[in-house]
Amino acid sequence: MARFLRILAAAVDGSVILIGGTLILIVLANVVLHLFAMDLAWVTELGEFLMVWVTFLGGVAASQRNAHMAISEVLDKLRPESRRVAEIAVQSLCLFVLALLLVFGWQIVASSWGSELTTLGWPMAWQYMPLPLGAALMLVFHTRDLVALVRREPRPRPDVTFDEGVQ
Repeated sequence: MARFLRILAAAVDGSVILIGGTLILIVLANVVLHLFAMDLAWVTELGEFLMVWVTFLGGVAASQRNAHMAISEVLDKLRPESRRVAEIAVQSLCLFVLALLLVFGWQIVASSWGSELTTLGWPMAWQYMPLPLGAALMLVFHTRDLVALVRREPRPRPDVTFDEGVQ
């Protein structure tokens, strides 16, 4: 299972890098086009499309590192066992919300196959697909974290904490 999670995390990271790099190129192309008083509608629509994808996949990348923003002042004041119970409750709530996003997001995707993006002509469902996909992938990593908490195993730490990142 650990190997699968590492491969999944690497695939998500690679996708975020690829989509993010493409998005940068599209924004630069759009700026250059505007300098010459030109406009290609599909460039703007593709940028919006990729922004949605990179947002949700970026959320997955943060989830797999346990690096989402958290306000931990209350948790920091709790005794270790009370803190663990509170963290289990928080992870359980996250799983519930992600399950809702998955179910309702999939309903949105399923109902939008008949519509098309204005200029690209792609099914609108592809614009909405990152919501249930991101929720499903975040469910995987939050489940891993919940299992680690229940088993009293260490959880992944963020690559950079707020204290380390701000000088």
